[in-house]
Amino acid sequence: MALSGSHKDRGLRIHENLDELSTDLAFYIAELSEESVKERGVFSVALSGGSLIGLMGKLCEAPYNKTVDWTKWYVLWADERVVAKNHADSNYKLAKEGLFSKVPIVPSHVHSINDSVSAEEAADEYEFVIRQLVKSRVISVSDISDCPKFDLILLGMGSDGHVASLFPNHPVLDEKNEWVTFITDSPEPPPERITFTLPVINSAANVAVVVTGDSKANAVHLAVDDVGPECPLVPARMVQSTRGKPVWFLDKLAASKLDGFQFSE
Repeated sequence: MALSGSHKDRGLRIHENLDELSTDLAFYIAELSEESVKERGVFSVALSGGSLIGLMGKLCEAPYNKTVDWTKWYVLWADERVVAKNHADSNYKLAKEGLFSKVPIVPSHVHSINDSVSAEEAADEYEFVIRQLVKSRVISVSDISDCPKFDLILLGMGSDGHVASLFPNHPVLDEKNEWVTFITDSPEPPPERITFTLPVINSAANVAVVVTGDSKANAVHLAVDDVGPECPLVPARMVQSTRGKPVWFLDKLAASKLDGFQFSE
């Protein structure tokens, strides 16, 4: 696989297959965890759902299951479906089965939403939880805004270019004041969700977007390449981090429509 230098400049980590991507993703997360624990004594990370948790699976294997200081992790969700924690659509359930049950994360450090209230109440309560974690310095405060500064926010992306539960052309994309907001009309089921807002995502120290499969290739092109104003503005294109652009973890199928991308045998 041949990559031009410009791909590396744009924060693209493109892999031949899912196994290579998972290996690199685990290394990246473990490195940030170690760096954060050394600097701050904790590691605050926000997860998403979908295929992301499965692709994080190598963190549960040697050496990371032993070398990562899991007791210093504080885990939240960049978005969550307002369903019971044992529901098939729950991002919490996905992460518990795929990650938490396999590594020694402290249960009280895992902050899930209150699924017994409305989406609006769940969002308000979750923002309060984050504010308490900021107050106790588990989560830093952004240097450029009053938003929380997570050490890492991990996102997937839909084929329509949505990230977290920020969907194209949805009013929540313009939310500037809330840290956590809600939707009741998700174009994908289930309809009721809570989501971090763009200012919170973009205040993180590090943001990684993990995308695989050819069904996402056009959205990756729209999010990453220098496309003209006639092209739709996908939510993923609006994502950045305090260090600049997000890091994109892509397999070669998801990267296949990027300008200048070619495979080498």
